[in-house]
Amino acid sequence: MLLFIFYIGLAGIGTAVTWKGSGLLELASDRLARHYRLPAIVQGAVIAAVGSSFPELSATVISTLLHGDFDLGVASIVGSAIFNILVIPGVSGLVGRRLQADINLVYKDVQFYIISVATLLLAFSFAVIYHPVSGADLVGSMTRPIALAPVLLYGLYLFVQQQDTREKWAAENSVQQNSRVSPLREWLRLIAGLLLIIAGVEGLLRSALGLGELLNTPSSLWGLTVVAAGTSLPDMFISVKTARKGQGVVSLANVLGSNIFDLLIAVPAGILIVGSSAVNFSIAAPLMGFLTLATIVLFTTLRTRLTLYRGEAVLLLVLYVLFVTWMILETTGVTGLVF
Repeated sequence: MLLFIFYIGLAGIGTAVTWKGSGLLELASDRLARHYRLPAIVQGAVIAAVGSSFPELSATVISTLLHGDFDLGVASIVGSAIFNILVIPGVSGLVGRRLQADINLVYKDVQFYIISVATLLLAFSFAVIYHPVSGADLVGSMTRPIALAPVLLYGLYLFVQQQDTREKWAAENSVQQNSRVSPLREWLRLIAGLLLIIAGVEGLLRSALGLGELLNTPSSLWGLTVVAAGTSLPDMFISVKTARKGQGVVSLANVLGSNIFDLLIAVPAGILIVGSSAVNFSIAAPLMGFLTLATIVLFTTLRTRLTLYRGEAVLLLVLYVLFVTWMILETTGVTGLVF
């Protein structure tokens, strides 16, 4: 009983610290974006997204490097991506009543994200095809050359964002910086926010893993649900805040940019450090399939009049409830597609 109370308290403290760090990160990224005159999509998809995705990056590196459990890291990342795609736009859409997108977001970031999902699934397939683990069905070894492919694709994503920024600057004929903003102070604020986020989410991760051990449940279940939700809290806080301000493009770009970073950088990061690790395709494929379904639903709802309405936001949240229900059924043995 005491351990249970301890882990619940740790989760509460971790949530509070993460909230504070997210506030600092959102404020610093907004001021830096205005100082450097970055487009709204670049602000959400790169600056805020990469910063708020550091918890996911830490989770997959630690699980692979220290615990030798790449599948746990993948489960956390995929679960976080599903949470980002369904819960964050759903909550943001309810808070902001309707979430406005634009044509560039739908046809560039959303479709690039779909390519990212396909690329990571292809990397898992290559691991099973070219480096199968003997004595295990549908288990392959993910190597550095295979893991490097998603990273190179992220480089292309950054190049596209950089070109957008150059075109915006060229259209304005000059880059006039905001003299009222101190870049050094805002970069320090951003770094402080990152450190607080990492510390807060570490508390959430330890709480989730401790509760999993205490309640004798599979670690992958906690990775897909509690750990994933915990590491996605910075993304949700930032997106909800921007949605309240009526900045739907920044809110949605942060979600998509975070997921692109998670899939193309956070997942391969552990492999690039340790050299290789086993991946269970029978676990990864169904989860990536559900992520693909969630992505298609989000794309469809955003494309209708370039707005996410309250009814569509509720649909996304219901779909996430169905996902959590599915994971519970997997754990209890009612279904057997994943565990």
